[in-house]
Amino acid sequence: MRVLITGARGQLGRDLVAVLSTKHEVLATQRRSLYGDDDVPFPLVSLDVTEPREIHDTLQGFQPHVVINCAAFHRVDDIESNATQAFAVNALGVHHLALACRQFDAALVHISTDYVFDGAKRSPYVESDPPNPLSAYGTSKLAGELLLRNTWHKHYIVRTCGLYGLAGASGKGGNFVNTMLRLAAEGKPIRVVNDQVCTPTYTRDLAHQLAVLIETEAYGTYHATNDGACSWYEFACAIFEIAGLKPDVQPISSAEYGAPARRPPYSVLQNAALQALGIDRMRHWREALAEYLALKQR
Repeated sequence: MRVLITGARGQLGRDLVAVLSTKHEVLATQRRSLYGDDDVPFPLVSLDVTEPREIHDTLQGFQPHVVINCAAFHRVDDIESNATQAFAVNALGVHHLALACRQFDAALVHISTDYVFDGAKRSPYVESDPPNPLSAYGTSKLAGELLLRNTWHKHYIVRTCGLYGLAGASGKGGNFVNTMLRLAAEGKPIRVVNDQVCTPTYTRDLAHQLAVLIETEAYGTYHATNDGACSWYEFACAIFEIAGLKPDVQPISSAEYGAPARRPPYSVLQNAALQALGIDRMRHWREALAEYLALKQR
């Protein structure tokens, strides 16, 4: 199978390249302006998902069976004051990819987010629950979902949550785990919100799950997160516990933190569709975190 990955420089993109390259022919792509200075252990081809001609020419040349879209603009708080780029990438970019995939008969996997929900349910969200995003970012991601559904039936919309991976999160200045470890090393007091509950998800686990999903041709909407749930404060405490650190860490409310964008207070996702297919491979978040921290310490 030939698989094209957009946004391949990111933490999920890199894990997907590593996992899928063992079995499939993979083309890793990234917008050139986001290449960065860090070493990427595989060749990158320039592809901007906001440019339909670039998408057309790249798909025409590679003829992929599957396209996995990891390209996203996800600076959640910045988007509240200026959502133009977010909609260009997270909505219109998905539409451009869907049109090209339809033309070249390639399935499209689109990575979406728990932020499409408002968190009012207070029990795990399943794929059929109605979205109601609280932020401009969540709205832009939901728009991408809707455009894809209405453009090309060979799609997998995969909602996930709280991603962290060994490559970090370059677009955000580091993922949550790395940020907590850095703050602990600096000896600074650490304050983490305790009223937002989700399921942090290890990108390597998600990459292996996606590798299974794309073999099914069971198109539709999926939730794919590690198992269990915790607040961000509880996640931070687990990071320090497993890493053997004892920093000054205290819980605060979202109101005290004062982020510009509203987050869903509860955005735990249930992998119901994966479970129905019998292919849910996602382990508990604590087990995944322990492996991540062990690999980082090597």
